[in-house]
Amino acid sequence: MTRDALRAGCAVVDTLRVDTDGNRCEESAGVAIEEPLEIRVCGDTLGVTLRTPGHDVELAAGLLFAEGVIDGVGDLGTVTHCSRGDEDSRGNVIDVTPAAGVSLSIDDDQRRSSLTTSACGVCGRRSIDSLLEARGVVESELCFPREAILRLSSDLRDWQTVFRSTGGVHAAAAATPAGFAVVREDVGRHNAVDKVIGRLLLDGLLPASSLALFVSGRASFEIVHKACCAKIPLVVAVSAPSSLAVGTAERLGVTLVGFSRQDGFRVYTHAGRIG
Repeated sequence: MTRDALRAGCAVVDTLRVDTDGNRCEESAGVAIEEPLEIRVCGDTLGVTLRTPGHDVELAAGLLFAEGVIDGVGDLGTVTHCSRGDEDSRGNVIDVTPAAGVSLSIDDDQRRSSLTTSACGVCGRRSIDSLLEARGVVESELCFPREAILRLSSDLRDWQTVFRSTGGVHAAAAATPAGFAVVREDVGRHNAVDKVIGRLLLDGLLPASSLALFVSGRASFEIVHKACCAKIPLVVAVSAPSSLAVGTAERLGVTLVGFSRQDGFRVYTHAGRIG
């Protein structure tokens, strides 16, 4: 994979730059694109999420997998953009149909009852309890070297092409100790993770018990949940985890690392996987 594979999801806007001395000048600046994506299953709306356009098929596949709507890539027939009857919506609506002989449906617990923001992946869920029903404890013999965690945490910034232009997106990456396998960016940290897991799903690489998940921000509950669904045994965050993320990682067998910086990192759960 090359950095060129990352889509530049940014727009240029006119701004007024004001410095500490009160000097003003007009400047152009990059901002991260944020648009709604309506995800449908056989024409039935699962929900709407705010995301950075690009890799929408991966996002839909990863989200449906994490929500339990599909069990694997074999359940997918087509995943295509469509419209709500007007051309303006084309590109912001995606419809998923099942493979031959497969029936896909969404229940009230899976359905997003409100607009899902780019900040939180589970705000629209009617019950958090359903998310706590894990697909089994993550079991893996993975041993990830300490120096690889430090190196990859630092290298992730080099792959954040949209962030360099806008300063306004998150990144997620699946990696082995040798390097990154998939890197994705999005205004929503959970969307970036869904895109990564969706790519692994579409490539037939799940369960991903030999990979680690790196995220550029904090480690929240939904990120640990998505890692568990993909059987990813190690989550590394540049920033802090939440208490629910720590408790969930402990319960589900996920090694959770936070504050991964140049001077070290903190291991919150299942430290035995750190070489």
